[in-house]
Amino acid sequence: MDSLMDPHPGEGEEQREVGLRPKVLGEFQGQAALKENLSVFIQAARSREEALDHVFISGPPGLGKTTLAGIMANELSTELKVTSAPALDKPKDIAGLLTTLTDRSVFFIDEIHRLKPAIEEMLYIAMEDGELDWIIGQGPSARTVRIPLPKFTLVGATTKPGRVSSPLFSRFGIHLRIDFYSEAELLGILLRSADILHVELPEDGARLLAQCSRGTPRVANRLLRRMRDFAQVQGDGVITLSVVKAALQRLEIDLYGLEKQDRAILRAVIQNYGGGPVGAETLAISVGEGIDSLEDFYEPYLIQRGFLMRTPRGRVATALAYQHLGLESLWKERKDEDQGVLF
Repeated sequence: MDSLMDPHPGEGEEQREVGLRPKVLGEFQGQAALKENLSVFIQAARSREEALDHVFISGPPGLGKTTLAGIMANELSTELKVTSAPALDKPKDIAGLLTTLTDRSVFFIDEIHRLKPAIEEMLYIAMEDGELDWIIGQGPSARTVRIPLPKFTLVGATTKPGRVSSPLFSRFGIHLRIDFYSEAELLGILLRSADILHVELPEDGARLLAQCSRGTPRVANRLLRRMRDFAQVQGDGVITLSVVKAALQRLEIDLYGLEKQDRAILRAVIQNYGGGPVGAETLAISVGEGIDSLEDFYEPYLIQRGFLMRTPRGRVATALAYQHLGLESLWKERKDEDQGVLF
């Protein structure tokens, strides 16, 4: 996927994100209720000198799940170990990580819904009993040895909480849901990031960027870096409102934050499938997109902004989608057809 909004950043992009991430809970913008509760849990664990209970974090990509794990480790004054479920191929992979943890450390697993069953079962014992089941030998002489582990906090993150098995989900004591950010919250993030990047960002330009950032801090920060490029090369280094407008036009991002691929998805539903319903796999093939990216990244925002609906029969474009794309005539034709069916 060739997109400024790519939900799966490469290594270089990820490194640039790290420099902009807040390190303490007080710097984390938005999610007020979540922060208040998490602050209580962290303070309680610190006062008892215990490991924080295991934490399950769900929400769309780019909203700060990894950042929150780092903040927890920092607030608890302990180490953070990071991995992702697809990287854990065999039981020895998870065993190697668990046995190197220190007391009260934070162990973050991204995309936890993709854990293999054998690894997931090994985690059950580690989370509940603080021990690791390990099989020594083969055949009739094989035996199980339990290896004690230091007390640790497992932080599991996912964009698809419904795909996490019930036995694993039930072992998390703290459940956090991160929602899309408001424009006011994104404004605060952009101004903070601009200060870190030592770039001048007037508030009117920042407000327009916040409006176009899809409710997502990762997108906001990427847009900010691209605006910095345009301001440096085609301006005087200041990200003015005029620079933002011109740059967004060059990047084919509209005032709703929709980019070319978002509009291609909506056009496919409307023009290829009569406004829907259309299945996710068929739609993904039509626009040359992976179904995971379609369901995890594009659809949540299109649904949240009212351009798309999920129904039992498939995806359906709304009146707002027709209006946004200038296809009101097709919407009228569809309504007339529906009336004809009814009467």
